[in-house]
Amino acid sequence: MKLISWNVNGLRAAVSKDSFAWLDSVKPDFLGLQETKASEDKIPSEIYSLGFKEININSAARAGYSGVMSLVNFDTLCTKSLFFDDNEGRVLEHRFGNVVLFNIYFPNGQKDEERLSYKMKFYANFLAYLDELKAQNFDIIICGDVNTAHQEIDLKNPKANAKTSGFLPIERAWIDELLSHGFIDTFRQIHGDEVKYSWWSYRFKAREKNIGWRIDYFFISKSLKDRLKDAFILDEIYGSDHCPVGIEIDL
Repeated sequence: MKLISWNVNGLRAAVSKDSFAWLDSVKPDFLGLQETKASEDKIPSEIYSLGFKEININSAARAGYSGVMSLVNFDTLCTKSLFFDDNEGRVLEHRFGNVVLFNIYFPNGQKDEERLSYKMKFYANFLAYLDELKAQNFDIIICGDVNTAHQEIDLKNPKANAKTSGFLPIERAWIDELLSHGFIDTFRQIHGDEVKYSWWSYRFKAREKNIGWRIDYFFISKSLKDRLKDAFILDEIYGSDHCPVGIEIDL
């Protein structure tokens, strides 16, 4: 299966720019979108013409904010967040067979200390929930915009951003903890220390200069390690300040 995650930073804007034309050649079995910024009644009709079997939506209570959507070509049991009060439309959980697949738009902590605290609480609750699922012997896949670069090689200017939310020690330590709880960063598993980014600021021609961050991920539980065939970042695809990331895996 080919699974792809993409923060579109506004679904309606992405559709207006014909930003999904690449799907015809890539043909994913699963496409997890984040930051859709659209309630269910505001989803562009073009999305329903992309040819996916199943479309799941979790919109924020606040209009034009956050939101996730999953487009799927196989049957899943889909629920919204089971571990956090999700009025911001951040989580879709899919179950099929023995697999639990998450499409998540993790909070951004840059606004102020209150939002950073919210982000860290979200992280902690999610990890506790993952531990519960692992104890039940589920195979787990996590995709989405995690809003944190893990290591210095995951952003262009680590020293200049050492005190910026998205690269704070407490945020990076959570990814360390996630990995220590039996998860794999699929891009690092396949590509080692290769430098590649998934997000660039709209300012200062950052994408043109490749001044970016790798904050979009696929993590898998170690139980799936031998089934992982590839991991990739599609940085040639435009339409958002993020680009799609993905994996190929036998499921």
